[in-house]
Amino acid sequence: MANSFSVRRTLLALGFCLWVSGNSAFAADVDLDKADALMKQGKAAEAYALLEPFEFEQSGNVKFDYLLGIAALDSGKPDKATLAFERVLAMDPDFAGARVDMGRAYFALGDITRAKTEFETVLTQNPPPAAKVTIDNYLAAIEKQESAKKTKGTAYFEATLGHDTNVNFATSQSQIAVPALGNLIFTLNPTGVKAPVDYLGFALGGEVNHQVNPTLGLYAGADVRTRSNSTQDHFDSTSLDARAGVALGEGANVVRFGVLGGRYELDGRTNRDTNGLSAEWRHLINPANQLSAFGQYARYRFEPTISVNNFDQSTYGANWLHIINDGKGLFTASLFTGDERAPLRADGGKRFNGLRLGGQVQLNEKTELFAGLGAQFSKYDVANAAFSSPTESLTRDDKQYDANLGINWHYDKLWTVRPQISHIRNNSNIVIYKFDRTDVSITIRRDFK
Repeated sequence: MANSFSVRRTLLALGFCLWVSGNSAFAADVDLDKADALMKQGKAAEAYALLEPFEFEQSGNVKFDYLLGIAALDSGKPDKATLAFERVLAMDPDFAGARVDMGRAYFALGDITRAKTEFETVLTQNPPPAAKVTIDNYLAAIEKQESAKKTKGTAYFEATLGHDTNVNFATSQSQIAVPALGNLIFTLNPTGVKAPVDYLGFALGGEVNHQVNPTLGLYAGADVRTRSNSTQDHFDSTSLDARAGVALGEGANVVRFGVLGGRYELDGRTNRDTNGLSAEWRHLINPANQLSAFGQYARYRFEPTISVNNFDQSTYGANWLHIINDGKGLFTASLFTGDERAPLRADGGKRFNGLRLGGQVQLNEKTELFAGLGAQFSKYDVANAAFSSPTESLTRDDKQYDANLGINWHYDKLWTVRPQISHIRNNSNIVIYKFDRTDVSITIRRDFK
């Protein structure tokens, strides 16, 4: 900024033109003329080295403090400069040159609010044209920074190579007995039996946040994911999910309300569409603890040939996040409950409850270890006709458990390599819904901030 605005010479001249003497004579051993000459030659560091030893005895001497301040500022010591300029302005509040330089120092320190105040104060004093140009340039730069802070965007791209032991979340049994038909044995279609596969996946997405004012923000984001399987290509998939909403509040309490929508394609054809509403309240108890409560309502609508699977889902829950190890790790715990209304589904609607535990710890400057555990318990409300007998009605009851473990290795601030393993096991009293699945993968991620 100092070079682009030609600040040093302009403001030095302005400062001495506007400075009104009335202070005591300078000490003989402080060569202010030499310091002034060094500044005009662009040798700010030498000028500061010349003046700094006399700061204590000359403190309060306006000309000395002003020279010391601009020497400190132009030699990369804005924090030292503010102290000198404060002494100048305490003695002479109308010293426009010192006030402009104070604004420059605050700007260099990143305190744009105080910098803006100093520059706008000088504008009310009808400064010379050269100084006004400098001030206008700084104010334009401040406006650009403030606008950037109001609107923030992030994005990412991921590529994943993995092995999935059960691409279709299916039972490992190829034959099952059907009680409704006298326990007649049926052979399942191969697409309904557990199948392992290697796969390649890609994902990209992003989110934009705009702060309208301190208590109102807007957000919008989207994610696209694709997966191609080495075999079983009829399970190749593409998903698109989007969200948008508002954030209300600031500081310790923030509430977000949003809408969501998505489409899931299987083997190149639309499988289902999703739309719904979401809400979340976050409360910061202290820097190490955050509580949140959340709720979501979503409608899942399948393509016409399988529309009997349509359902509406409501989910509610609470989450606790705890920072550990001086910010080098975290722990989370969530409880949730909900229901699905599915009048045409073979097993009907269901009630479910669950919990999730997760954690992350920094192993070194570039590596983090993460892990998670989860469980969900579901009870359906309609007896499945195919698996019920004349003497017993069988209502589906599922217990699902999952775990994951992985490492984030940050090649640099924007690139991450993530090897991980995850496992899901679903226990059910109806055989075709029993399954287990293990996924081992390595992901390369690029963030854009």
